[in-house]
Amino acid sequence: MGAALFSAAETISRIYFPESGVVSIVVELGSGQFIKVAMFGRNSVIGVGALLDGPTAIHHAIAQVSGAGLVGDAAALEHLVKQSESLREALAGYQQIMVAQIQQVAACNAVHTIEERLSRWLLQTRDLLHSDHLPLTQQALSQILAVQRSSVTPLARSLREAGLISYRRGRIHIVDRDGLSEICCECYAAINAHYHRLTGWKPH
Repeated sequence: MGAALFSAAETISRIYFPESGVVSIVVELGSGQFIKVAMFGRNSVIGVGALLDGPTAIHHAIAQVSGAGLVGDAAALEHLVKQSESLREALAGYQQIMVAQIQQVAACNAVHTIEERLSRWLLQTRDLLHSDHLPLTQQALSQILAVQRSSVTPLARSLREAGLISYRRGRIHIVDRDGLSEICCECYAAINAHYHRLTGWKPH
């Protein structure tokens, strides 16, 4: 995994405003396995819960794909939030979208196929990076989907043979976004609908 922005049970001292890259929200199991339950980037504020609900992190935030952005001191921002109701309302929208995405992903993992879930993750990553070129290895995809790499390899090959993606040396290229959208589950559209309703954001 990439660099940790903060870890579970830590005090969140910095708030992140990504302009690029991808940040994964990760839950650690007792076995030591890390499960990625959501992804955020230029459409989100990372660590916003510290400004609204308390400073202690309840999950890990990991840089899945490196990028740039702004960083704010949590204590200073908390002071501003207390002074501005409009700022508090705006940040509450980002907190709600985090909860909404985690809930949607939980439902997705329970009922949808690996192919549908993979398509959703690829489309979400594309939207955050605003690029068809995704720096994702099959090992990273196996961690994202919480499956063995042996399950990802034939699936990626199937998508490639269908003309939807290509891949080589740790990079995936989305060849046919519309085709990928057709086999994607409903959760991709549902997550984007939540974003648009709560924050006004929508993918290009």
